[in-house]
Amino acid sequence: MTIERKIKSNGFVLIELLVVVMIVSILSSLILPALSKARERARQAVCMNNLKQIYIAFSMYTDDYEGFFPAYQDPFPEGYWLWMGRGWRILIGPYFVNINPYSYDKIKKRFSRPKDIFHCPSDKTAPTKWESTSYGYSMSFYHSPEQINQMDDKSYTYDKNKIFPTVGQKISQVAYPTKKIIIAEWLDNHTGGNNGWWSWEGSRNYLFVDGHVEFRKAKEILPANDGYPDINLTKNGILGKDIE
Repeated sequence: MTIERKIKSNGFVLIELLVVVMIVSILSSLILPALSKARERARQAVCMNNLKQIYIAFSMYTDDYEGFFPAYQDPFPEGYWLWMGRGWRILIGPYFVNINPYSYDKIKKRFSRPKDIFHCPSDKTAPTKWESTSYGYSMSFYHSPEQINQMDDKSYTYDKNKIFPTVGQKISQVAYPTKKIIIAEWLDNHTGGNNGWWSWEGSRNYLFVDGHVEFRKAKEILPANDGYPDINLTKNGILGKDIE
């Protein structure tokens, strides 16, 4: 037996190795995307569960405050207001942990961790912005329908000059509990984009007043008073609806 035959009989020849490598590559290209999608679906499920727990806290809040949703006229430090990651979570924070609702430092320390209930695991932006809050609270619940209908530009949603003072709204006033969104992810964290409520691109989890959560495309949300799928400025506020 020659040396060449001995090598062939004891192992793979180069062509066989290349075939094996090719097969492994093909299998990897088929399996890895599926695993990635499964992982993202799991994160999306965690995000939906976060919103359901937040809904429970909101329900307890409205029970304690005669049916009113969280609405404060900026009782916190300069620049601290209800919209997005500011203010609203401080008001419902006591329903998660036994802490002083007016203590910003304690809230920030407790709620800024990555695995917090206010942070979606797919959200790569929130950990460095908005105090790790992935979810925004609709202005329709702390401004009257009349006020909301006067806000025809997105700039009203981050107004610090208090042109429109907060006005507490009651859960009994909501006209379409199954169609009005109260809280949603600010960014489309699960579709690879970085679009907020002022874009018709992307998809996100939405929490409705009746407590159910849906994953919907931005294009499925009705245009708000500012022309975007912006649940802050829903036409007619809590008397209106965000989906058909």
